[in-house]
Amino acid sequence: MKHKNSLAKSTINLKSLENQLEGKLFYDHTMRLLYATDASAYKEMPLAVAIPKTKEDIQKIIDFARDNKSSVIPRAAGTSLAGQVVGNGIIVDISQEFTKILSVDPIKKTAWVEPGVIRDELNLHLKPLQLFFGPETSTSNRCMIGGMVGNNACGARSVVYGSTREHLLEIKGFLADGNEVTFGALSNAEFEEKCSGINVVSPLEQEIYVQIKEILSSNENRILFDDNFPKKSIARRNTGYALDLLIDSKPFSDTEEKFNFCKLIAGSEGTLFFSTAIKLNLVDALKPFSALVCVHFDSINEALKANLEALKFSPNSVELIDHYILECTKENIEQSKNRFFVKDDPKAILAIEFLRDTQDEIDALAKEMEALMRSKNLGYHFPVVYGEETNKVWNLRKAGLGLLSNIPGDAKAVAVIEDTAVDVNDLPDFIEEFNSILKERNLNCVHYAHAATGELHLRPILNLKTAEGTALFRTIATDIAHLVKKYKGSLSGEHGDGRLRGEFIPLMLGEEIYQLFSQIKHTWDPWNVFNPGKIVNTPPMDTSLRYSPGQITAEIETYFDFSEQDGLLRAAEMCNGSGDCRKTEKSGGTMCPSYMATRNEKHTTRARANILRETITNSTQENKFDDEGLLDVLDLCLSCKGCKSECPSNVDMAKLKAETFQHYYNKNGVKFRSLLIGNTPKINELFASIPWLYNLSTKGFLGKIIQSTTGFTTKRALPSMSKVTFAKWIKKHKQQGNFVHGSIYLYNDEFLNYYDVEIGQTAVKLLNRLGYQVIVPEIGISGRTYLSKGMLIKAREIAEKNIADFIKTIPADKVLIGIEPSAILSFRDEYPDLCRGDLKEKARGIAKRTFLIEEFLAKELEEGRISSTSFTNKEERVRMHGHCFQKALSSLVPLKKILMLPKNYTVLNIPSGCCGMAGSFGYEKEHYDISMKIGELVLFPSIRSEKEATLISASGTSCRHQIADGTNRKAAHPVSILYNALK
Repeated sequence: MKHKNSLAKSTINLKSLENQLEGKLFYDHTMRLLYATDASAYKEMPLAVAIPKTKEDIQKIIDFARDNKSSVIPRAAGTSLAGQVVGNGIIVDISQEFTKILSVDPIKKTAWVEPGVIRDELNLHLKPLQLFFGPETSTSNRCMIGGMVGNNACGARSVVYGSTREHLLEIKGFLADGNEVTFGALSNAEFEEKCSGINVVSPLEQEIYVQIKEILSSNENRILFDDNFPKKSIARRNTGYALDLLIDSKPFSDTEEKFNFCKLIAGSEGTLFFSTAIKLNLVDALKPFSALVCVHFDSINEALKANLEALKFSPNSVELIDHYILECTKENIEQSKNRFFVKDDPKAILAIEFLRDTQDEIDALAKEMEALMRSKNLGYHFPVVYGEETNKVWNLRKAGLGLLSNIPGDAKAVAVIEDTAVDVNDLPDFIEEFNSILKERNLNCVHYAHAATGELHLRPILNLKTAEGTALFRTIATDIAHLVKKYKGSLSGEHGDGRLRGEFIPLMLGEEIYQLFSQIKHTWDPWNVFNPGKIVNTPPMDTSLRYSPGQITAEIETYFDFSEQDGLLRAAEMCNGSGDCRKTEKSGGTMCPSYMATRNEKHTTRARANILRETITNSTQENKFDDEGLLDVLDLCLSCKGCKSECPSNVDMAKLKAETFQHYYNKNGVKFRSLLIGNTPKINELFASIPWLYNLSTKGFLGKIIQSTTGFTTKRALPSMSKVTFAKWIKKHKQQGNFVHGSIYLYNDEFLNYYDVEIGQTAVKLLNRLGYQVIVPEIGISGRTYLSKGMLIKAREIAEKNIADFIKTIPADKVLIGIEPSAILSFRDEYPDLCRGDLKEKARGIAKRTFLIEEFLAKELEEGRISSTSFTNKEERVRMHGHCFQKALSSLVPLKKILMLPKNYTVLNIPSGCCGMAGSFGYEKEHYDISMKIGELVLFPSIRSEKEATLISASGTSCRHQIADGTNRKAAHPVSILYNALK
């Protein structure tokens, strides 16, 4: 693939490298910008971004960088918190191609994997073998084994499983001289052979063995290590290179443990070596019974004292969640559902995990532990969460990092001292002193994470857009480094040094040890090719920050109301780079369908937020949105709303995209195809009396010509209009039944009125049979087609009129229900944000009175007005696919409840995200292939695996069309399934 070189007069011939690679090399401004940040506070433009396809590509990139005095920055998921994957060299992204599980030996309990294998997906692969890779980070659904090795990741259960280092057996990859090498356990004889130049791939390999022998043979160095490295009792120790651990192996110690450079490579952050294959130790699968005792406390200090009591019962993990995070979960759509175990407003919760062979064993431990804590006045509420429900608690805990971006304004919980680790017995005193230091500077701090192993992720709230905030960034880092040293702790427990903590290593370990680190770096990498400026020779920790002191935050007049986020730019800045949008279809959820299909960073929510932030901040144009590069990155956003609920930071990319497009239209006008799509209801209205003519123009040879010339794919047919509109039918239809439950108002949206009339008819008949008279109020189209194309001026007009009509036509004690999720949920989602002043308050009130028909029926079921007695006893199997908006703004729980009204219906969810159609997206010529690829991830295969007799449920009109096109199966709206199931 060829890409325009935007590096003016570059002295490095990137074009020659591009031509050598089987993979891709990008050096345009946009792609470089998307890789200029990670999940840290840092930003630096890389020279280029490489997506290698083969090991030979990686070798060529290393040789090129070495020959041209550049550098190579290995990158996996890009969730580093200390700036490890930010730099000015060539970013080498292994997440797209190096994703194979190469082999598993269930007898020896080992696995060879490529560095781009996702941790959770490895464990899914191992599950049938009853095996497990132990270390588990909060990012485990997208973090990759290569990154876990680079940072020596630990995770929640490190009290049992330790760090990645303990499970790294062998590693293959490239030295800085470009030679491929394997590191693993060596006998004393094999070690000496390496030192003598036997069985080495190059002189460089011999040199690194000779050097390490010299360093580790010194008794002075051993004393130096004992005196200056963190306490041996601290399992989480990632400060610098792990010489203190390497010296405790043969031939330097009287031990059975063989020498293995893997101990040094783990935690080296890609500064010494580029890995291409990794051999891991595996452990037996987790015990079958699990529970979390979620103890509530009135203070952090009380929780930390209770942590020491909990450890007496050998828990599998103990995780702290403080009140800041708990408060953030209240406003997050997804995480608010996971608060079921929280009582009142605790200052802290300890989630204490027990995995055992029986539940009785767990219950006994929980009771004994509660009794001990209560006897010491520790904790006031001790709920126990069992089995699958524990996943909700873990999801809430893991969302901590992203949730912290929800704090409004420019002051955020910053990663600067978030990785300190001390002896767990020192933790209460350490945190007390820590908070005293912050209090002296009038700062607050978030506390969460790994209480069991003496590491809390501590994040002071700072504004890095101000000179004062940036100064505090350094001051706090320095103050806490001295405090950690006082307790002989580790400044980095698992997140690494990177460019954030590297300059503090001389303070933490002493200048002599730091010089040894520098010598190791120079011997392994004499050309400074591998990830320079990390661990050693780091630039000052308060340089190359994402935000500049004193920078102006652009205030832009918007069509949507972004006041809750303090404006449009701050809404984009809520993305902190944690990369939750990089999870794949195997992890479940909706966000982000285009990334799931392409595995391309460019198509993540993170990338879109990054490009929007950078464009608004740095563009000098009067209309900052008049930027084709910006539109290109936003192009594959399907506006599915998955990020609105699943992104812990609540980044609503559909809203941001629509806002961007309206501003773009203000300068450039609306493109013809978008006008056609937005105005589809008007076109339908014109053809309402002659639908046959409309249908003729969308079918056959004529249809293909029209579709081709207007930018629609010819690989699928456009939807057909019904013979009669729903509005016309309902006026003539005489409803029959005993309306014991009174009347209900049904919204006649633009999809129901022109395309899904039969479903509307069925809904009316179903409601009649269940005891409701249906009233169809005079409320106009939802504006969904305009919203989908960012035509917000028109959408606002519609919203304002619909709010007025709602108030005028629907009594205050009544609600409005809808059949098409994307239409009825406009009242709940976009309308309040499109309105201002009094109208906004009215819109918020109306939002609470609009429901999906599934939600309404489920509520009526709960209140006893409908029951299973109205439905058949026949057995049926139903697979249900939820609409994206339904999943993001509502829930699939009501849908499943009503589909189970027939008591012998077996209802199973299809664990799919977006179907891929997304309104007009899948009909657009350039989007057809990606649309079908998204469908093929989970939805299509799941349906094809079902027998013809299985009923397929899909609430969305686009979903039903996509299913038909992708599987040749007809999906039914839930109301149709229920109507057919009536007795």
